[in-house]
Amino acid sequence: MALQVDQKLKYTPVEHPLDMPVQDLKEWSGEPVVLSRARSTFYARVFVFGLTAVLTGAGTYGMYQVISPVNVTALQVFFASVFALTFTWISFACASACLGFLVLLRKNKVQQPHLAPHARMGRTALLMPVYNEDPQRVFAVLEQMGRDLCWQGASRHFDIFVLSDTRNSTTAQQEESLAVALRRTFAGEMGVFYRRRAENHHRKAGNIADFVTRWGGAYDHMVVLDADSEMRAETLVTMARAMAGDRKAGIIQTLPLLQNRWTPYARMTQFAGRVYGPVVAAGLACWHGRDGNYWGHNAIIRTRAFAEAAGLPELSGRKPFGGHVLSHDFVEAALMRRAGWAVYMLPWLEGSYEETPPSLIDLAARDRRWAQGNLQHIKIVGARGLHWVSRVHLLQGIMSYLASPLWLLLLVAGLVLATIARYTEPNYFPNGFSLFPAWPVFDPQLALQLLGVTAAVLYLPKLLGLTLALTDRSLRKGCGGATGLFKSVAAETVLSMLLSPVMMMIQTRFVLDVLFGRDSGWNAQNRSEEALPFAVPLRRHALHVLTGLLFGVLSFTISWPTFFWFLPIVIGLVSAPVVSWATGLPALGRWMWRANIFRIPEEQQAAPAAANLDATPVVVLEAAE
Repeated sequence: MALQVDQKLKYTPVEHPLDMPVQDLKEWSGEPVVLSRARSTFYARVFVFGLTAVLTGAGTYGMYQVISPVNVTALQVFFASVFALTFTWISFACASACLGFLVLLRKNKVQQPHLAPHARMGRTALLMPVYNEDPQRVFAVLEQMGRDLCWQGASRHFDIFVLSDTRNSTTAQQEESLAVALRRTFAGEMGVFYRRRAENHHRKAGNIADFVTRWGGAYDHMVVLDADSEMRAETLVTMARAMAGDRKAGIIQTLPLLQNRWTPYARMTQFAGRVYGPVVAAGLACWHGRDGNYWGHNAIIRTRAFAEAAGLPELSGRKPFGGHVLSHDFVEAALMRRAGWAVYMLPWLEGSYEETPPSLIDLAARDRRWAQGNLQHIKIVGARGLHWVSRVHLLQGIMSYLASPLWLLLLVAGLVLATIARYTEPNYFPNGFSLFPAWPVFDPQLALQLLGVTAAVLYLPKLLGLTLALTDRSLRKGCGGATGLFKSVAAETVLSMLLSPVMMMIQTRFVLDVLFGRDSGWNAQNRSEEALPFAVPLRRHALHVLTGLLFGVLSFTISWPTFFWFLPIVIGLVSAPVVSWATGLPALGRWMWRANIFRIPEEQQAAPAAANLDATPVVVLEAAE
């Protein structure tokens, strides 16, 4: 333990340990537990999976028409198979959004748990794991949350734990001083405790497990936060009451909304999350039912259930597939559900916030670790005893990164097929006289029509979110009125079209890194908004520009329809350095706000601590080697 700044103020309370056995993924002797037989959940699953099958079938048949496989080749089978996989992925997201739209249109609140009385909400620990974060920002938000709880008269039900994995000694000293000051601030009202681990065993998952095994026995529940999390007191109280009132609840997840950023990239993400996010979340909550998922933060967890069911094992083999579990949240949710505990989301519960990376390059730095963690789930998805919906969650996490290389393979295979159709002399009657000729292997005109259908499936969730936002007076006003909504949706659509091919290339590289055995390491996230010199995105996106030019030249030499089919990809890749740099400029984001673009209601509702910190330069400390 580090130096005690004040001997009268203890950093940690008396230990109340809990046993947290490591779970076996290969063996499970328990019986499947049915938590709910709600007809609404059954019908929701039929709707989502049925609509996904219909959309995928229609799209795949359209692709069948495009390649006209009379004499089927291996390349055509490969192309159609990859297309079916990628189209299933976007169809599934579209189907969930359609369900969410219907739920919100009827103003139904899915998952309405019984709330225990305030006096019986139990004891809850607010856990703030930190790793080389800016201490001023972290403790300012914790102070705001603590004051909010005191004002609500609920502080006696909560304690704050700052669980530090910080490696930088200067930062650690600042953490200690601020922890002592915060403890003095809330003396007699709520406990504030600080612990710094000597070793970062299992990273964040190990940090949380260390709390559970040492102090978990003293608390009924724990709310897991991220360093950029912020939650209102009413939200925390409602979560604690919901957990206390539902004896089978193991994890209750909120829908964190994004806030506090000024770069165009972050503001675009904030707007998309605020307008489109609730539609998707309502759909997920509806078909997940009590077999849901956990996103690793802004959620409340039953402490003893977590200790009994969610001890993570070491994965066999070498990194990056082996070793400790990186994307631990999905796995913890699956293990909790396997043990018979309900995991569900309350998407209608407001007052849960987080921040987004300020630029595309910062997102890519975070995404590299997530890619490795999600691909690790390939070794976990077949674990014994998991509920089938938990397996779907794990598969979704895997596909969120495999979709990019599959998309790239689809583009390359389509280019090859178009080249064959353009430069190979067609033999309409290869087997002599026939009433039905064998047509060429690729029809670019039909391909353009299919591209339109694909775009419709891809962008329908945005249209549904916009429709609901226009009917919600407070949301419409908070987003700058109907004019602001239309301008923001148009801007978000254009920017997402430009950035999607770039993310395809970035995530494809991540997948290749993992397949070739390159570990992601553990680096601190950049939470500042300092504009990058143009040379940085120019260097980072050089390969993307060359790839875009190659796609453009090859498609142009084939035919005009093929060129137009590839044009959105070409424009996105060639413009990557400029778009990546410009969307990371806070000044441009502020101009967009003045132009009534990407406004969100939370900018007027954000807590003072977060609002004040936005104007303060943030020093991001590098992770120790």
